[in-house]
Amino acid sequence: MADGFPNKPKILKGAFVEYGLSLPPLFVVFQFNPEQLSRSRSVSFSGPGGEVEMEEDSADDKSRARTRAKTRSAARHNALRELHQREFKDEDDLLAIRSAQNVTFEEENISFDIRLDASEDLSDGNAIVGEFGILPQLSTLELMMHSKSESILGGLVDLLGKKGGFSFTDKEKPPIVLFMWGYTRVLPVNITSMSITETEFNTHLAPTRATIKVSMTVIEGKSVPYTYSKVLKEAMSVLNLANITDLANVVVPG
Repeated sequence: MADGFPNKPKILKGAFVEYGLSLPPLFVVFQFNPEQLSRSRSVSFSGPGGEVEMEEDSADDKSRARTRAKTRSAARHNALRELHQREFKDEDDLLAIRSAQNVTFEEENISFDIRLDASEDLSDGNAIVGEFGILPQLSTLELMMHSKSESILGGLVDLLGKKGGFSFTDKEKPPIVLFMWGYTRVLPVNITSMSITETEFNTHLAPTRATIKVSMTVIEGKSVPYTYSKVLKEAMSVLNLANITDLANVVVPG
């Protein structure tokens, strides 16, 4: 049915899609796009000799473990501060400090909420939704955090075609998932946590409404999906040069 706005732009939907051949294939197109994404990345700096190894005590001594962690953190901070003071004293060159610092890069973390609601499909008389609610989508999301070697359906297919030289269940680790968010971000990720809250159910106690809190880390490397997304990120940065005249409004010390 037309909504009265023929020129209304099409809104893309986010999705999770398993990378590689799988049985059953795992993909979930978001029914509703998340209202917000939380993205974070940390980079830690230390000076030469900042990593101090302490004598290990018993694993169950949590108090001593915390003390060792604080000592290591203080050592890193002191070594970095001494490096900054030394380099400035010698040549007053920030680029020299950049070269001398030890840097540890952490992967990008992304988190958001996925909302599922069967109300519209129930009103339209969808037979599958009437019987199972949103369980198909929920089950697919959950399987994205399971080892492929635990797949019962994949195991049955392997038994039927074990002479073909290919197995759906030879992976003892969870699948790699592509997080697809528009044209510019197609990111390979590890899903690190998933918290499901089911809020409504049908007469068979199948959930009909739920919120899923998802956290994941981006797999950064030379894979095609990540390289594609990284190139587009750099292209977006180039477009920012259109705002270069804004530098005239910035006071730069001489």
